[in-house]
Parts: sequence; structure tokens; C-alpha cells
Amino acid sequence: MPVSIALFTSDLRVHDQPVLRAALDDADRVVPLFVLDDAVLASGFTAPNRAAFLADSLEDLDASLRDLGGRLVVRRGDPARVAAELAAETGADTVHVASGVSRHAQRREDRLREALGGRLRVHDAVVTVVAPGAAVPAGKDHFAVFTPYLRRWEAAARREVLDPPHRAAVPEGVRGESLADVRAALAKAGGGEPSPGLPRGGETEARRRWDAWVSGPVAAYEDRRDELAGDATSRLSPYLHFGCLSATEAVRGAGAEGSVGAESFVRQLAWRDFHHQVLAARPGAASADYRPRGDAWEADAREVAAWREGRTGFPVVDAGMRQLAHEGWMHNRARLLTASFLTKTLYADWRLGAAHFLHLLVDGDMANNQLNWQWVAGTGTDTRPNRVLNPLVQAKRFDPRGDYVRRWVPELAGVEGAAVHEPWRLPRSRREQLGYPAPVVDPGAVGERFRRGRGLEP
Repeated sequence: MPVSIALFTSDLRVHDQPVLRAALDDADRVVPLFVLDDAVLASGFTAPNRAAFLADSLEDLDASLRDLGGRLVVRRGDPARVAAELAAETGADTVHVASGVSRHAQRREDRLREALGGRLRVHDAVVTVVAPGAAVPAGKDHFAVFTPYLRRWEAAARREVLDPPHRAAVPEGVRGESLADVRAALAKAGGGEPSPGLPRGGETEARRRWDAWVSGPVAAYEDRRDELAGDATSRLSPYLHFGCLSATEAVRGAGAEGSVGAESFVRQLAWRDFHHQVLAARPGAASADYRPRGDAWEADAREVAAWREGRTGFPVVDAGMRQLAHEGWMHNRARLLTASFLTKTLYADWRLGAAHFLHLLVDGDMANNQLNWQWVAGTGTDTRPNRVLNPLVQAKRFDPRGDYVRRWVPELAGVEGAAVHEPWRLPRSRREQLGYPAPVVDPGAVGERFRRGRGLEP
């Protein structure tokens, strides 16, 4: 009986799963395979939060496949070598995998092609809605500005959303690692405890959250998405990152809902695709300036440490950093203002911030994390590279009552109203009683170092 292999990567789901469906179309039996890549485990990218979320997601995927009469086979090693050995062992005629955009994903695909030759089938538009390279300007390999990309993205042809398969029979005798051993290996690679407020991973949880989101709250997204205290965003980014939820299905579902809020939510998914197509064309942008500005970053170790710890003395910045440490996730508006504070107020290299975010963010990936950091730092695709987000202005606009700050900075929980954003104005005796640090820089000079470093003022 014909056999095929579905190699799962960043697509850990059975709903709208082109890789699995194509593998089942090819053969009577399929081996759903996930490879614990030794290179990734040793790289430091498998940080505690993503390790724990991945373990959840693999266990959930295995349960879903068992409901279909199959199971997930997990092996460890180089994906190309493992896939080739498994193909030889089972007599598989084809190996199916989703395309990726990071340098690691592109190298993995090259090695798979070398090992498997014509048996490899690579599928686009599995991780993204529109494949990188499918929407490009004339004579170029990618869009560098979002608005024209959005117009092309909205007009691009898209595949249909696929129903989950009815059955996924696995050949007998195919061995794999136990999921308990997989979780232990991931925990060891992560090298620490996950954040205490980390959400549970997996497609089951993703679909529960998606159903709750699209059935109501998405309608208010445009009006409320920047409210720091309102918690009015979808929180679906970790599930999109691991492919527990299909971005294509999310766009279709939000489009069917049809509200202004849903349209705004879809634009955020277009931003996700935008960054993927930039990185696919410029993989070096994961670590090098996309648009160099001649910065001579001033990395003061004590200030950067205070930023990481959420002790800068700027309450809204500290609230965002503490939310990140507790949940492995941060509100998008808080991501923008904490990143601006590091790069535009402290004038520290964006790579320091990107590395810290990658260590903690459960949704951290090379495309969205690195390129969003470059966007804020003014070295990326932003058409306003010298913009400085004033943390006090941002706080008063997006946390006007101070509820977000009081939630995450308990030292200031007793400070009422908007005064919580300017604790340095409190009487000295009150400040000493609170035990909250003084600002690391003068609140009246939040953009001074940056403007001087960029040569924007004498």
C-alpha cells in the first residue's frame, strides 16, 4: 500500500492543513512526522516558553491524529536525514512539508531536497495567507512598504480552507519518541522554567480562543485594539506562530464576520505576511539593519538591565516588560512603546531588545520579531524612521486611568488615576515609601540621545 510522509514544522494542526491533506491524497497510509531538530535545540531559540508551548502543541496534535486513527511520530536529529531514513524504512514515495522564510527554514528545505530529490513536495501558503513571492512589485522580489503590499495582498488569489481529514492511518511498526521524553528534551533545551502565566498550547485551545474571538470581540477590535488595560486583542499570535491556527482560515472567518473590527484584524494578518515576504527576500535582516542609518548605539549595561527587569522608572514601560516576563506575551501597543524606549530613549541596539523578546515571547519568530524591532528602531521598513514614542504621552493616551500600570507594577497600585504615570512628581516621602525606582533618564529628554545619535540636532 502506498505510503507518504507529512513533515510538520510550523503547522501543528489538522484543520486547514495542506501538508497533511496532500500526503493523504498521495497514499493510503501516512506518517505524520515531527523532528526535534538538534540544531534548533542547541541554538538557544528553544527558550523555556516556546519549549513548553511546543510540547503542549505536539501532545494536542497527537491526540487529534489518534482521533483520526493515526498518531504523531516524533524523532530527533537532522530533519533531512530523519525524513530520508523514514522514507527508506516505510517505502514512502513522497515527503510533504510547508515552505518557510527564515534562513534556517530555507536551509532545511535545501537539505531535504538534496536528501529526497523528486520525492519532496513543498507547499506554499501553509504558514502564511499569501506565499512570499506571490505578491511582488514589478521588477523586484518583495515590497518594502506595507500600504502597496496590502493592496496587492488583498487582490492575491488564495487557496480554499480545507476541512480536516476523516482518517489518517499510519503504517504499523513505525517507531517514535514518547511524548513524555519529548517534553523532557524540550524542557532541557529550554534551560529554565516557563513564565507562570504562559497560555496552554495546541490546536484545541487555539480553536476555542478563535471561536470566542470571532463570535463577538473582533467587532470592537478597531476601536479597542490599543487599549492597554482593556485586553481587547485576540491573543492568537502564539497559535498562529506554531501553526495551531491557520492564518488562511482566520482571514476567511474574519472576512465573513464583516465588521470594521474584523477588517482591522485582517490587516494585522497582512502585516504578518508582509514581514514574512521581507525576510524571505532578505534573510540577513534577521540580524543586520535592513536600512542602515549609521547608528552608534549607546548600550549602557545598567540601563538595559533595568529595561529587561521592568525597573526603568517609567511605569508604562515597566508594566509592559513585567507582563512579558509573567505571560510570555505582551500587548502590541506595549511592544511598540517598550521597543521605542530601548532604541529611541536609551539609544541601545535593537538587537539587544530583539534577543530579550525572543527569549521570552511564546510567539517570537524571526520574521515578525526582528522586523518589528527594526521598524521601531528606524532601521527597517518604517517610512518614519525618526519617530520617537514618548512613553508618558503613550501612557496617558492608551492607559488614561493607569489600570494597566497598576495591574503589572504593584509598587504603584495605591497611586490613583493618571498620577501613576508620573511617580517622580509625588512627594519625596511617598516615593521612598513606594520603593519604585527613579527614572533612568530625564523624562523631559526621552528622545535626546537618539536625535543626537542620528545627527538630527546639533
